[in-house]
Amino acid sequence: MAALPVIVIFDVGKTNKKIFLFDENYKIVFERSARFIETYDEDGDPCENLESLRLSIFDSLREVMKRKEFEIKAINFSTYGASFVYVDEYGKPLAPLYNYLKAYPEDLKKEFYAKYGGETAVSAATASPVLDSLNSGMQFYRIKKEKPEIFKNIKYALHLPQYLSYLVSGAEYSDLTSLGCHTQLWDFTKNDYHDWVKAEGLDKKLAPIVNGDEVFPSEFPGNQYKVGVGLHDSSAALIPYLTNFHEPFVLISTGTWCITLNPFNSSPLTPEELEQDCLSYMQYKGTPVKASRIFAGYEHEQQVKRIAAHFKQNPGRYKAMKYDAGIISSLLKDMENRNEPAPTASKESAFVNRDLSDFASDKIAYHQFMLDIARQQLASTSLVMTGNEVKRIFVDGGFSKNIIYMNLLALLFPDVEVFAASMAQATAIGTALAIHKCWNTKPMPNDIIELKYYASSVANASL
Repeated sequence: MAALPVIVIFDVGKTNKKIFLFDENYKIVFERSARFIETYDEDGDPCENLESLRLSIFDSLREVMKRKEFEIKAINFSTYGASFVYVDEYGKPLAPLYNYLKAYPEDLKKEFYAKYGGETAVSAATASPVLDSLNSGMQFYRIKKEKPEIFKNIKYALHLPQYLSYLVSGAEYSDLTSLGCHTQLWDFTKNDYHDWVKAEGLDKKLAPIVNGDEVFPSEFPGNQYKVGVGLHDSSAALIPYLTNFHEPFVLISTGTWCITLNPFNSSPLTPEELEQDCLSYMQYKGTPVKASRIFAGYEHEQQVKRIAAHFKQNPGRYKAMKYDAGIISSLLKDMENRNEPAPTASKESAFVNRDLSDFASDKIAYHQFMLDIARQQLASTSLVMTGNEVKRIFVDGGFSKNIIYMNLLALLFPDVEVFAASMAQATAIGTALAIHKCWNTKPMPNDIIELKYYASSVANASL
């Protein structure tokens, strides 16, 4: 029996590290997941165990190569962003993989923005909110200023997906999905590195840029498979939707953050949008994607605990709670009578300040909470829906399974079709689709996303 042609995808999240094998129909034929114990940097801050990750890549590849039932045609990588690996001329890491949550020195931050025109100007040009270590460019600037000996020996600063790709291909490149995602390195107005990057000489230590659909030969002799350059995970998750849908849409990708991505809006970010946590991602072919985000998944976790504790209920009860249009209609009328202000894309929803003793039951309290989250989502998503005629909203991730949230979105966006989208491992599939042409003999698939339509269910309600 002939071996099955497959692509190997490493999907490296902050918590879970996964390997998938997909056949030419994008069906998972093998998967494995691992978690590594974090290590610590020189300041005692937790960080990724880079050596464990490197060894895991090679161990996993060796294991799948032993399986004679598979013929590996290509390998690609997607990882979380905002993380640089600084390598010397031999490709050896010179420093830990610093955590993007690591505290940033306030004096260094002030010095940087004073030197380069202020926070607003740098943010607007680079489509990056000021996020300290989450701006990987600021991590690189810090290395130069605080660790000049390390900086001097850096051949290249590689974002994590490109470092993993380098381990297998031996090719050192930069990719726009990583450079263009809240790094403060890339000037979206010039489509080039920002002037500060060149002034500091960082551009000379950033590897040559290639598109996200580029592939390279394997460094291992006797192997014929191609190796992708690697992608930032948020950009990878968008690729299946771009492949399947061509009319203007937005994708609300829900998890800890609820990120709205509009690949049909590439207009420059205004200072007002940046203040409301908008940013731009970069498609794998180099086109900007305007995005907004709220911390709704995290808030849901916290508020569900608060509701359950107050009403002495099991928190698991809210996972399957049915949508009650009557409760929503009543809550909307009460909010209108109280002249509650219009929703905003604020850090937290209005529910944080609500008194739970005002609600007759936990069901009503949870509906109010989801209404507050959905109104916050309305404000956030609306920030990036301008400029084109969006016909559809797709929701994937955790909230796509929340019937109350989905019904409320349909209610709040009456002129747009709202769909819950489900697809196993969207990020990994997107990473495979990016290099489809180099490994897959079949046409691009058009049936990998399952959609469930939600219609508005409270007529003419005041929102």
